[in-house]
Order: sequence, then structure tokens, then C-alpha cells
Amino acid sequence: MKVLVIGAGNMGLTYASAIGKSGYLKKEDLMVYDKSIELRETLKKANENFEVYDTLEESLPVSDIIFLAVKPYHNDELMAEMKEMMNDQQLVISIMAGVTIETIQKGLGINKVVRAMPNLPAQVGKGMTSYLAAPEISRIELWMVEDLLNSTGKSVRVDSQMFIDASTGISGSGPAYVFYFMESMMEATKSMGFSDNDAKVLVSTTFEGAIELFNKNKLSPNGWMKRVASKGGTTQAALDSLEDNNVKELIHDAAYAAFNRAVELGQTKEEKEQLEEVEK
Repeated sequence: MKVLVIGAGNMGLTYASAIGKSGYLKKEDLMVYDKSIELRETLKKANENFEVYDTLEESLPVSDIIFLAVKPYHNDELMAEMKEMMNDQQLVISIMAGVTIETIQKGLGINKVVRAMPNLPAQVGKGMTSYLAAPEISRIELWMVEDLLNSTGKSVRVDSQMFIDASTGISGSGPAYVFYFMESMMEATKSMGFSDNDAKVLVSTTFEGAIELFNKNKLSPNGWMKRVASKGGTTQAALDSLEDNNVKELIHDAAYAAFNRAVELGQTKEEKEQLEEVEK
């Protein structure tokens, strides 16, 4: 089996590196292509566990599985370039946010498409990827897909594209919400007189410990909050402040904003025009 990763940005390179290190494929069977000449030359010098190709003409026709790891706005241009080199036995895994399976099938003239939504912790082997496969993909092919996706952490197969868009708002964009909260806590820590380094250690270790407790026990987040907080104590004062400022509702709204944007990105030009007519 030969795998091609198109796009060597953050996520594309993450998958290429993780698959290469997993030993799942030989170096010559894992290929990477990026349109940036400078990036290709840098990757060649890095001597990674994959081969870097200068053109799609060299790599795409011989590939069995192709990762599409480019920005969604490059989608149309890339698929137009790829289409004449594709065959109906090839399987495409897309990690382009908002781009539907049907759009890729039509754009490439193939049926075997997997739409996946990974997240940034994949870079450290702690990724969470949700994915949906077209019905034309066999069970054996699904196993191969899952092995490739799991090289960066864990994966879950969902039943519809709505759940891909929804997971974009949770696991896909979610790390940014965590970083936002961490940044706020670090700023509060520094305002209390701690150094930058001490603020980072205090906050990051607190997050790490809380996640470890949550993952190794059956208590809900609310259950853990009750264990930490005592009536009239410091933790309860903080939780009361969060409640008074509707922070839970704001987080809920933020997740739905990401979800709605993912749906919007997936709409075809015709669907957008129809929606605009209805709104008029």
C-alpha cells in the first residue's frame, strides 16, 4: 500500500510524521507533496520517514490512499488538478474543514472518500479524530483508515456529516478554548505577582492533573467540582463568579459558533445563493 499526503502544513506533516514513525509503512511507500518548493527542500533535508515528491504527476497515480491536508479554500483548485490523475480504486481521506464527502466525490470523480476532523494535539500523539466513510469503502479499507488515523492518537467513527461539523466545534476547535482559558488563568496568576515561568507551571500542571483525575475515575466534571469546592470556601467563590457571568453559556455559544461555521464552509455556492434568497 502506498499513501500520499498532499499538503505539508501542521496537520499534513503531523500525519506524515506519525505514520512514518509508526512503522506501518516503509519509507518509500509514504509520500508527501506540497506546492511550496522551499518547504519541500526543507523536508528533504530533514530526512524524515517519508519520501518528498516535487510533482503530483509522480506521486498521485501510484497512490492507494491520499490524504487531502490543505486549507478548504484551496479545495477547488487542487481537485481540478488531481481529477485526471485519479482512478476509482483510490481512497481519499480529507481533513479539510467543512468540505463534504459529496463535494470531494464530484470534484475528483471517485467514490471512496473519508471525511475526517483531527485536532492539534495530534502533533504529540494525543489527537482526537472523528471520521465518516462513504458506503463504497470496504470493511478492510476502514481498518486501514483507522490504523492511519490512530497513528496520531484516537479516532471515532460517526454516522453522519452533521457529527463531523459538530466535532469541529468540540474536538477540532476545542484545544483553542482550553488555551484561551489557560491564558486567562496565567494572566491572573502573573497579576498576583508570579513570574511568567511560575505562572506556566502552576496553570499547566493544574490542567494536567485535573485531566488525569477525570480520565482515571468515573466522576462527572460536576462531581469533581463538588469534591474541590466547600461551602463558603475559595473554590465556591470562583465557581459562583463563573456562574454569575454566564461563562458556561458563553462556552456553549462558542462551540456552536464553530459548528455553524463548519456547516457554512461546507455549503455549495448554489446552496448559499438559495439561502440568501430565502433570507431576503
